[in-house]
Amino acid sequence: MTWGVGIIGSGPGVSALHAPILARTDGDFRLVHVSDGGSGRAAMIAERFQARWSSGVDDLLADPEVDVVAVCSPPELHAAHVRAGLAAGHRAIFCEKPLAGSADEAARLVAECAAAGALLVVGTNHLFDPAWRRAVRHLDVDGPVSSVSVTLCLSPNDRYQRLVTGEPMPVPSGSGRPPLDLEDPAQRAHLVHQLVTGLAVHDLALVRDLVPGAPEVVWARTVAPVGFDLGLRAGDGLVRFTTAMLPEGADSLWRVSATTAAARIEVDFPPPFVHVGGARTTVRDAQGVQTVYPCDRLDGYEAEWKALAALLRGEAAMEYDEVRADAVFVATVADDAAAAVRGGAS
Repeated sequence: MTWGVGIIGSGPGVSALHAPILARTDGDFRLVHVSDGGSGRAAMIAERFQARWSSGVDDLLADPEVDVVAVCSPPELHAAHVRAGLAAGHRAIFCEKPLAGSADEAARLVAECAAAGALLVVGTNHLFDPAWRRAVRHLDVDGPVSSVSVTLCLSPNDRYQRLVTGEPMPVPSGSGRPPLDLEDPAQRAHLVHQLVTGLAVHDLALVRDLVPGAPEVVWARTVAPVGFDLGLRAGDGLVRFTTAMLPEGADSLWRVSATTAAARIEVDFPPPFVHVGGARTTVRDAQGVQTVYPCDRLDGYEAEWKALAALLRGEAAMEYDEVRADAVFVATVADDAAAAVRGGAS
């Protein structure tokens, strides 16, 4: 069976990621409708993929060919658009990260999906990457994780947007606003909150698997020009996120490292917006033997849609508790990191 997908949103993630991916899901999904907030970009995407387009959400939600609602709108609208999909009777929802702006709202939203019997997948693509599943199997054997480090050094998204679509990244509205004042604690806190929910979110679900327990922010600070440094304690494990978004320079580095008494495991994820297969897993054991596993053809972006297809076919169970726990974990870390920055806990 092929399910029709309506995508709310028409930004770079839709143009370079989700719309092309739907065409590569072995017939599981077909893009049938794209909507925007009035920018007109939905028409350009729809034309490329022979879909319909509209502004706002009403026409899309009423489209009889839309079986799955994909919420890819700006983050502050995610919760409202998920609820609009539920109210319109849709029972399969893909929501880009983050699911909601606070831990309480995330928990309520998952509860509403569960009460409606709606399937829900959140687009934290690293969690779905086949390389991560391989790494977790190693860690299950090698003992408890003592430390985790996540390193993100990201070059401009526009580089990869052009590579995938041949088009420049659209300039967002409001881009003429003044630059961030990193001397202002409120602006620093807001920046860290945005980066945690927009970037670290991909790996916080991984961290929750590795070092289960309530997260405690040990320190948080901004990193110029745009980035953050964050230390967490969860259970018996220590976690450090280091992120910098650079205006120019080398290709992106996105690495998750986990250390146990028996091994160090590194997972190198590909840059955003490209489709070059999954991450690369490297394992170094206590004797110094290094094993590098080949990259899987399937990347996390495609795998998250395959996970939704498995739910729709009844081949997998909908785990609302896990989705809620991941979303609450992300929101809690973001809120606590922002509070630490405002309080000067650097």
